[in-house]
Amino acid sequence: MTRYIIRRLLQFIPLLFLISVLLFTLLQIIPGGPTAAYANNPEITSEDLARLEQRLGVNAPLPVQYGKWLGNVLRGDWGYSTVTQRPVLREIADRLPNTIYLMGIAFVVALLIAIPMGLIAALRQYSIFDTLTTTIVFAGQSIPIFWLGLVLIIVFHSTLKNPLTGAPLLPGDGMSTLGAPFSIGDYLAHLILPVTMLALYQTAQLTRFMRASMLDVIHQDFIRTAHAKGLKERVVVVRHAFKNAALPLVTILALDLPGLFNGAVFTETIFSWPGMGRLFIERAFLFDYPVLMAILMINAALILFFNLVADVVYALVDPRIRYA
Repeated sequence: MTRYIIRRLLQFIPLLFLISVLLFTLLQIIPGGPTAAYANNPEITSEDLARLEQRLGVNAPLPVQYGKWLGNVLRGDWGYSTVTQRPVLREIADRLPNTIYLMGIAFVVALLIAIPMGLIAALRQYSIFDTLTTTIVFAGQSIPIFWLGLVLIIVFHSTLKNPLTGAPLLPGDGMSTLGAPFSIGDYLAHLILPVTMLALYQTAQLTRFMRASMLDVIHQDFIRTAHAKGLKERVVVVRHAFKNAALPLVTILALDLPGLFNGAVFTETIFSWPGMGRLFIERAFLFDYPVLMAILMINAALILFFNLVADVVYALVDPRIRYA
């Protein structure tokens, strides 16, 4: 196992290099650029734009730009934002805790709901609960997530009011009420709508996979053997069926975990949540290449890493799996 992990980690190096070349090239060939925002400003002359391009290095040949960027990154310098002139890592560090706070809670809520629902639906196949669960799952995966967010705001923020104060029933934007003193209740209230938006889709996805995987396992021979030996139903379900049914779920969770860094573009934009998703979409419109490259590269590294984690968990959960 140790040799396998080391070999996989070494494979990450050329793979990340190729990803960085592709991403850097794609960002550079996109029409516009860091100076596009100043092109139509009558107070900025062509000489000013030329000096700005020279300072940013965007007029150098593409291989030269990439080599300079790669050299800086290898030294731990991700550059400076072309918008705020702040270090890229500082820009990310300011937003990342907010994203982990939101995405982490939504992720936990989805797991706590999806796993029991998927298990019960599989064990009671074709029952009313299974039919209702399947209907909710397909609805949750079919509804556009941005539309759901807008509906939540219209219903719970714009339409429904607190009968005592006349204020909106639930906050519709931000992490807390501006100018208000710190309050746990206020922070929790601001979480309800964005967490609902995120958790609904994640719950639907995880429930579907949990149910399908569990149905596949409970009809296998070793489960019938466990029942024939007289084991209690709870022991058969938890120790035998669920342990094997969890393997496909590990893959889904491993692919979802990088979202704790990425954030949710639609959710954070709709609810004005100051996280990584909103940072990415804002800087994409402003052609802030250093910030975009940092976010994309860190995300690529996280995806590769958590795929490795999924493989390791496979071996821990299922003793039949061995890596040379």
